[in-house]
Amino acid sequence: MEAQNPLEILKMAILMEKRGYSFYNNVAEQSSDPEIRHIFLTMADEETKHVKFLSEQYLSFEKEQEFKKVDLPNLGNEGFASLILTEEMKNKISAAGFEAAAISAAIDFEKRAIEVYGKRAEISADPNEKALYLWLSDWEKGHLRILSEMDNELKERIWNDNQFWPF
Repeated sequence: MEAQNPLEILKMAILMEKRGYSFYNNVAEQSSDPEIRHIFLTMADEETKHVKFLSEQYLSFEKEQEFKKVDLPNLGNEGFASLILTEEMKNKISAAGFEAAAISAAIDFEKRAIEVYGKRAEISADPNEKALYLWLSDWEKGHLRILSEMDNELKERIWNDNQFWPF
């Protein structure tokens, strides 16, 4: 993250979230299973929420040269974090299939977002800016946790199905 200007960082973050939205939405459109489609549509919807918060801050900073204090939603059991990965759902995702590849790519997106938001929160002196980026980082960590669990399940499945165990 070379940019240090808050407006440039906000633009980069908005672009990153819009790319995430496009990615998740495209995966949902290409998935034939309604439950898997639902997972990726939920993630796309959450990226839209991130864009909304970041855009509000961009407009505020552009006008007043400061981040506004906003009521950031609790990250409880709403949205993506509330999705329960049933055994049936895990069975539908082939470890070597399109959705598994999308999960792997999504993990990279989420790691990048966590890095960008975490670094900005770390260096920010503005408490409202710091709160925004910490909140976004935590939200992305929730995505990463769920995606990583899915990815690990798929890896285990392919190891077991193909008897890749070294004994």
